[in-house]
Amino acid sequence: MAGFRLTKAYTMPRDELREAAEGLAARLEQQHGVRSSWRGDSVRIKGSGVDGELSFEDGVVDVSVRLGLLASPFKKMLQAEVQRYLDEHIH
Repeated sequence: MAGFRLTKAYTMPRDELREAAEGLAARLEQQHGVRSSWRGDSVRIKGSGVDGELSFEDGVVDVSVRLGLLASPFKKMLQAEVQRYLDEHIH
């Protein structure tokens, strides 16, 4: 099973961070047909061949994604998309 993990430090207020995380989840839902659900300060992303989680605590955003066999060819594209979103929206 392929996958990736990204981390990014943050100093922004928690409510702004959650809003940015909700934006990423909404974008992934719209563009990739996954579903998201919140539990505390983490959001789970699930879809056909995609299982991931975004959490934030202690000044670090942590994104981990596992990709099934059919989604594996999209690893680089998805990883770049998530990294770009983090770079643009998390500070």
